[in-house]
Amino acid sequence: MQTSQKPIKEHILDFIDYCAVERGLSDNTQENYKRYLEKFETWLQKKNRQNLKPHELTADDVWQYRLCLSRHQDPKTGKPLGKLTQNYYLIALRALLSYFLAKDIVSLPPGKVTLPKDAKNEKTIKFLALDQIEKLLNAPDASSPAGLRDKTIIETLFSTGLRIAELVSLNKDQFDAIWDKQDFELGIVGKGQRTRTVYFSERALEWLKKYLKTRGDKQKALFINYRGPTKEENRLTARSIERIIKRYAIQAGIPLFTTPHTLRHSYATDLLTQGVDLRTIQEFLGHKNIVTTQIYTHVTNKRLRDIHRQFHSGKNLKP
Repeated sequence: MQTSQKPIKEHILDFIDYCAVERGLSDNTQENYKRYLEKFETWLQKKNRQNLKPHELTADDVWQYRLCLSRHQDPKTGKPLGKLTQNYYLIALRALLSYFLAKDIVSLPPGKVTLPKDAKNEKTIKFLALDQIEKLLNAPDASSPAGLRDKTIIETLFSTGLRIAELVSLNKDQFDAIWDKQDFELGIVGKGQRTRTVYFSERALEWLKKYLKTRGDKQKALFINYRGPTKEENRLTARSIERIIKRYAIQAGIPLFTTPHTLRHSYATDLLTQGVDLRTIQEFLGHKNIVTTQIYTHVTNKRLRDIHRQFHSGKNLKP
């Protein structure tokens, strides 16, 4: 082990590079880590400890930082940070300490950064019922090029359970072989550079075919932006797709929390309620750990409880 003379703040960019090269984390995850650690930098600066080195960080520092997070209030709303949000900041700090450990840099063990015990209970899975999905699928006007594209995007998200970053990265040439098929499976490289297969239903594939028939351009991206000047690379961004989904959610009169990730949750929840086992859903979603997939059991457990109350409450039994 070696003692670094560089302040913690000067290690952060090296840590982000490590996340990209050695851990294969997505750009989005890297940006999140960077943003969460900026708060830790700001806290050090307020404490006049911006030059704190890795080996100088103590368990009491972590405790004081946790207190800072728990007492923080949004200047606009006056609301405190949720337990889950506090979790994200602490996870980023713990990941930085794990990086020090991996690089043999003397520092506080990552296990010293514990997470609030009730934070995981705050997370709820928001998903759409099938009738709401149907309303969303029918919201775009497929008679226009942009409407047809949007319809295809929504159909693809619900059929495959793709993450938004995975959807954005799709290219036209990945679908050269679809024309004589009634369904289609595609190998992709997802989060953490893990490969998996996603499956397009017959319905989703039909809309993809209709959409691709309208694409006479030479652009590489599967989903492109029709607005603005034509250019060589006009790939839709993740933010653009989020805005598209939000617009159709409002138009369809379904919950405003609807995002591309809501469709992923809805996809997984529908599979689970249809009787698909959790390990299979883990493979469909590309989760590294089954624990991540188990969040969906809370949804189905509640559904089963409601069914039990409705149909097996014992109300029809004589006292």
